[in-house]
Amino acid sequence: MIDSGSYDASSNEDLSDLGALHDGEVQWRDRYLFLEEHGYVLRPRYHPEWKPSWLGTGLDADIFEDFIMSLNSQVMDAVRTDDKYRVFIKIVSRANEINIARLLSSEEVVSDPNNHCVRVLDVLSDPLDASRALLVMPYLRPFYDPPFEVVEEVMDFIQQTLEGLCFIHSKGVAHRDCSTMNIMMDGRPLYPDDHHPRRIHLSADTLRCARALSRHDHPVKYYYIDWGMSTLFKERESPYVVGASGADRDAPELSNEHAYNAFMLDVFILGHVYETGFLQVYHGLNFLEPLVTAMMQPQPERRPTAEAALAIFQGIIRDLNRMQLPWRLRKRDESVPERVVYDTISAAKAGFNLVRRGLMGT
Repeated sequence: MIDSGSYDASSNEDLSDLGALHDGEVQWRDRYLFLEEHGYVLRPRYHPEWKPSWLGTGLDADIFEDFIMSLNSQVMDAVRTDDKYRVFIKIVSRANEINIARLLSSEEVVSDPNNHCVRVLDVLSDPLDASRALLVMPYLRPFYDPPFEVVEEVMDFIQQTLEGLCFIHSKGVAHRDCSTMNIMMDGRPLYPDDHHPRRIHLSADTLRCARALSRHDHPVKYYYIDWGMSTLFKERESPYVVGASGADRDAPELSNEHAYNAFMLDVFILGHVYETGFLQVYHGLNFLEPLVTAMMQPQPERRPTAEAALAIFQGIIRDLNRMQLPWRLRKRDESVPERVVYDTISAAKAGFNLVRRGLMGT
């Protein structure tokens, strides 16, 4: 373990417990110098000699950037020294996860447009535990934040995630946990002025709200993350597995005793993402019901493969009235006054975009 000569926040009477490094953060403080030597810098909070910047100011601690904690102790944000590129660093202990992550981000496949797997930029040995490794990946944010605004944005998300699942399965990998929390996006096109890596609704300096652009005008790419539960199957190997873990436990076949098809589980979980994230939230997406119903069939053998699900979706796109694509997404719990206001704003935006495209000749 690195002897960091660190500032012991827990023993300083001037530092409230609320602002001290918690146990999960202390380990990152102890990796700070190691990561710095390898070209990655953590936020000032994790510097070995950190002293809270709010001490002695008489101001509320939570207005200071170095007050912001990292609640997920397995993942930490950092900046790559060479180019100031923001990354996530994840602690992993399973060789299987590392091997799958490397397979899906190797040079041979990383340029495939259908590859929506987060890329591994670096793999470091953990200086605190030789049995673990540190995976360095691009920084991503939740796919649903900021909220979707128009139908076309939902269709793009479904297209990308189905293409991505087809790609994953084509490499013999079943994700087995491709739920909402494990699908993220590169939000840089939406935030040209950046945002804070933890308080994602604030600017990087946390002094103001982060300004988000629209996905319609600034398309993003979506990515699958977290291969901790995934399985890599050899050619012609049976895809049947057991296990009932995962963020989404609604699939009826999940069992620790009875084997089920891991690829069909992925199809169900992704269909559930569409159901809970879109169909249950917004009006006017009924045309997606045949796809979601097929993907969430209770009997796994009756579900389409990922490729067949993509074909169903492409058929929906062909039959869809193009005038529906720019329609505003209207939430099911939206009140009448809210609807009037949002519809007016949406119509104004649509009109502005039409005029702008006309002027630009597009």
